Amino acid sequence: MLDIRQLQYFIAVAEEEHVGRAAERLHISQSPLSRQIAQLEDRLGLTLFERSAQRIRLTRDGHTFLAEARAFITHGNRLEALAKRLGRGDEGGLCIGYIENAMHAGVLPEGLRALRATRPQVHVALYNLHSAEQIEGLRQRSLDIALLCEPPLPNDPDLDCAQVLSDPMLLALPATHPLAAKAQLTPDDLAGQEWIAVLHKESVLKHDNFIAACARAGFTPDIRMEATEPLTALGLVAAGLGMAMIQHSLRQHAPAGVVVRELPWFSYRTPLWLAWHKVNLRPLVGIFRATLLQQAGVAA
Repeated sequence: MLDIRQLQYFIAVAEEEHVGRAAERLHISQSPLSRQIAQLEDRLGLTLFERSAQRIRLTRDGHTFLAEARAFITHGNRLEALAKRLGRGDEGGLCIGYIENAMHAGVLPEGLRALRATRPQVHVALYNLHSAEQIEGLRQRSLDIALLCEPPLPNDPDLDCAQVLSDPMLLALPATHPLAAKAQLTPDDLAGQEWIAVLHKESVLKHDNFIAACARAGFTPDIRMEATEPLTALGLVAAGLGMAMIQHSLRQHAPAGVVVRELPWFSYRTPLWLAWHKVNLRPLVGIFRATLLQQAGVAA
């Protein structure tokens, strides 16, 4: 393997065409410099310089070797600079898993906006996956960060997490519905109404928790239709087919013909969790994790 220091010595002598001047430039003595050049020639089995009492000049082969040596040193400097940028988290890539609510609520877009403002060279790959798939991705190191609705277990040996959102629920009802114009809604108002339920692909338990929250609030929803996506449910509400509960973060996505109302007495919330591997191998992952936690007001 070539000695980078010897290559640097060779380049200096070749450019100065004088061992003494090259030694001054390199801040070393002439004798050690001459020995290093001789050792390099021996290692290569190649005569790099024509030597005379007055000067030292490159041979034809020496000129060819000089061009490649310069390119090698330049690439080495670039490689070192890249490593330092990666070490600072200024460059590199992130693989991020997410559920759609992370987008709707602005958690992921705002985090990426903050990251791009300070580290525009970072490449980001986004993967819309179920929570279980994201957790497995973290374990396999195919994901760096996960935004999911169901966190890993508290005693998980590999993964850690923090809640970054607790999204309240809003009532979405057709604009033509008699309750749309009422100033304040009560649980009694919602009893006996036709409902569109959002059956999350993530977990049947979420649906059961929603029904239980309705019972605690004092009404039981009469579910006539079921949708697997909240935006689909909003479309059905706009068609006048019933009312639905949606996350607060979806308020701006309500289509024409839908009225959205707050229900202060309804306690059900939709959580969003940030998860990551406990062993952080890359500074960039830690930087983005800290950005998301800071946005959520959670201590890193």
